[in-house]
Amino acid sequence: MKKLLLFFVLALAATTTFGQRNAAAIKLGYFSPQATDGGFIIGYQGSRGIDQFLDIGWSIDWFNKNYVDKELAQQFEEFDLQGELNELRAKTNIHEVPIMFNMTAYFDINKKAAAFANIGVGAEVLLVFYRNYQNPDEDKIKGAFDFSWRLSGGVVYAMGSRSELLAELGYHSSEPSWNYTVEGDNGLKKTFERVYDMSGVMLRVGVKFYY
Repeated sequence: MKKLLLFFVLALAATTTFGQRNAAAIKLGYFSPQATDGGFIIGYQGSRGIDQFLDIGWSIDWFNKNYVDKELAQQFEEFDLQGELNELRAKTNIHEVPIMFNMTAYFDINKKAAAFANIGVGAEVLLVFYRNYQNPDEDKIKGAFDFSWRLSGGVVYAMGSRSELLAELGYHSSEPSWNYTVEGDNGLKKTFERVYDMSGVMLRVGVKFYY
């Protein structure tokens, strides 16, 4: 954790020390992770130009989904054989927040358009609202963490001297997890590992502006 914190401090220092232009981008789109159905994702990316072909910076995104964890429900059923109740116990609400350091390279297409390739690495926070096993009408909250990385590419198109439209296709990878122990109606206890495979494809569009 100390090494990760030092990494982000150095990354932030780099983005405020070098380069001549600052930029910010708001991105909206669709994210389809392995753990659940796809849905809406929103993100912000700040950057500073090293030169006209290379930017470095940071980004933060937010993805939220309500779903029933079918795999967990099946594990519960094998544990205490209460099928309908286990569907309720497996209801889950996740909030995914990856915070990443990014490096982006640009390749001119013409005077107004350019292609880009981006690589990002960082940490992921996953807030999980799940049902209490003994009292499934009650919510509990847990935080899960993991290293994450992302590869993406796309195009930007200049609208004016300080604004651009962008379209991006990328792949995000992370697997936050945590363990918890429950006690069944028969008095037996069992520890379950909940792994959230948040790896998947995202497609986004947005606006980038310079200041």
